[in-house]
Amino acid sequence: VTTVVGFTGSSIWHTLAMFPPVPPSMIEAGYQDFADRWHPILDVFDEVGVRFAHEVHPSEIAYDYHTTVRTLEAIGHRPAFGLNWDPSHMVWQGLDPANFILDFADRIYHVDCKDARVATRDGRRGRLASHLAWADPRRGWDFVSTGRGDVPWEECFRALNHIGYDGPISIEWEDAGMDRLHGAPESLAYIRSLNAITPPAAAFDAAFSSES
Repeated sequence: VTTVVGFTGSSIWHTLAMFPPVPPSMIEAGYQDFADRWHPILDVFDEVGVRFAHEVHPSEIAYDYHTTVRTLEAIGHRPAFGLNWDPSHMVWQGLDPANFILDFADRIYHVDCKDARVATRDGRRGRLASHLAWADPRRGWDFVSTGRGDVPWEECFRALNHIGYDGPISIEWEDAGMDRLHGAPESLAYIRSLNAITPPAAAFDAAFSSES
């Protein structure tokens, strides 16, 4: 095993709404708490030659773009600490999962292919999902079978090719409204078709630059 995927937890997730107001020092203390807890863990990871891939996920210390930046800064960009890219948690937050790959190219240590669909058009369904169960039609977003949601998968796989990612491609299948014996094989076939896209040996217009 060379890469371990997991969560970190967060002592400041409960301040997400920023009300009651909290001072900047409390947020800074949260990142310091994370660093104090994780530096010793990463020391052991370094000793055994293993990398940790943190899943960018709500409730964790890094859950979106800017919190990921601050998390990496908090631990001094140690190579032992990277990211598990899971776009399903990005699309319902309004993040661009393909640009996330490009911006954190050196930190993508693992890839989870899970999909989500946002449905907030009626003005009643919110992105925080109202404590409603999975598959409840009143939710503002839900996990769906990979390839049936709002993740721009082809753009993301082209981004993975661009950064030279050659690690695992894991299908994390979660869809409370579909039987897994139908959805999982369908998702596997879909992702395999995208994973087959490889950059060409030469640019498509390279022939025009050749001397006749």
